Amino acid sequence: MMDNASMAQAPADVEYEVVIGLEVHAQLLTKSKMFCRCSASYIAAGPNENTCPVCLGMPGVLPVMNEEAIRDTVLTGIALECTIPEVSKFDRKNYFYADLPKGYQISQFDQPLTIDGTLRFMVDGREVSCGIERVHLEEDAGTLHHLGTGIHSSHASLVDFNRAGVPLMEIVGRPDLRTPKEAREYVSTLRKILMFIGVNDGNLEEGSMRCDANISLRPKGSTELGAKVEIKNMNSFRSIERALEHEIQRQTALLRRGETIPQETRGWIDPENRTVSQRSKEQAHDYRYFPDPDLPALSISRELVEELRKRLPELPAAMQSRFVTSYGISDYEAGVLTQERDEAATFEEIVKRGVDPVLAARWCIGDLAKLAKETKTAIADSGLGIEGAAELLKLLHDGTINGATAKALAEELYEAGGSPAALVAERGLGKVSDRSAVETMCQEAIAGNQKAVDDFRGGKEAALQSLVGAVMKASRGRADASLVREVLTKLLSS
Repeated sequence: MMDNASMAQAPADVEYEVVIGLEVHAQLLTKSKMFCRCSASYIAAGPNENTCPVCLGMPGVLPVMNEEAIRDTVLTGIALECTIPEVSKFDRKNYFYADLPKGYQISQFDQPLTIDGTLRFMVDGREVSCGIERVHLEEDAGTLHHLGTGIHSSHASLVDFNRAGVPLMEIVGRPDLRTPKEAREYVSTLRKILMFIGVNDGNLEEGSMRCDANISLRPKGSTELGAKVEIKNMNSFRSIERALEHEIQRQTALLRRGETIPQETRGWIDPENRTVSQRSKEQAHDYRYFPDPDLPALSISRELVEELRKRLPELPAAMQSRFVTSYGISDYEAGVLTQERDEAATFEEIVKRGVDPVLAARWCIGDLAKLAKETKTAIADSGLGIEGAAELLKLLHDGTINGATAKALAEELYEAGGSPAALVAERGLGKVSDRSAVETMCQEAIAGNQKAVDDFRGGKEAALQSLVGAVMKASRGRADASLVREVLTKLLSS
């Protein structure tokens, strides 16, 4: 590590290089906890409801490993191009905190389940490759509830051990990132992968996925690392980027004033857009790691690794590239569609039913996505469903209905259900494309909107839209809008 005193002597105009490494904790989607049979669900449970003598750390109890959690961690390692050692073990990480009932955390130290991986992602059109030092498995701690507006002003704290013992992966990235934007994209890409392979729900706000950032500055050209500052309490992509931007400015200002940067842990206060010191940063030896005597070493067979490798689904980056190549949609649209595996599957199911891929992509990330968010119901689970969505989009594509009618039908049927084609036939909602009928409606609109006519003829092109709106209103949204615009322009120019 670079001597801070030597950094303090650097000239005021020295340029610094940013070095960032991320540690991401992700709770696994297992039904039970890591070392006992208690439910791993803790959000909706009453305080200390999902607990037992094992996860409460009572004397004389023995932990039993959750096999599914081990398999999920190895699967994650495979997805991140990691090496899977044949032997792994659990260790005791010793420290005291109120949310840690045993006085130690069962974790992994020198023999984790996976090592030496890579995460690749795009930033501003260039590929960034960040090393993964390890993916190891541990148990989560409990949660503290402070009675007051914050930890510093609270008069008491309550502890809930429902979360204690939930299987928790720690994905330790190497210090290969150089900008806050790279850090944000790293976490975003990692989140997509974990959700695609079905091991984590990706919820940063509720804490089932959490990110800590280690950041240091060094003079450009130097190979030694500066003092490492860890930042905690970042619960969104935006806060990760903003916290790192703030810390770069803070550390740069300190170094330019000739001050040293202490190795410490700082917390991000989002409303105030700043970090605050929490404690000095511990070294590994401060935790007094030693092998857990109650848990045997793990032997990871090559057969298990190959079984899990075959189980690995198509990953987001590969799927995004395939969507662009196979369906002719934009890279942006493919990126949005592959944010979640279920959404990507819904898009492909709609296309399989004969819908134009470009139209399907536009609706799946647009109007249908909006309805899914508003109703908190996925497209596949809605009243419209995949069949109804495909039927609706085919009616739109072949010109039977226009965009306004399609949107209105989607809104009506998303929860209520029903056949778009049947409703179009029953209500006579088909698009009016007959030129003579459109001309009649346009002439009526011109006769009833003299000011808009005068404005258009006076050079105000925007006035035409007012007349188009009048025709669309009169036709209850059924008129062919492009034909309406064409006919109006011709009539007003004659």
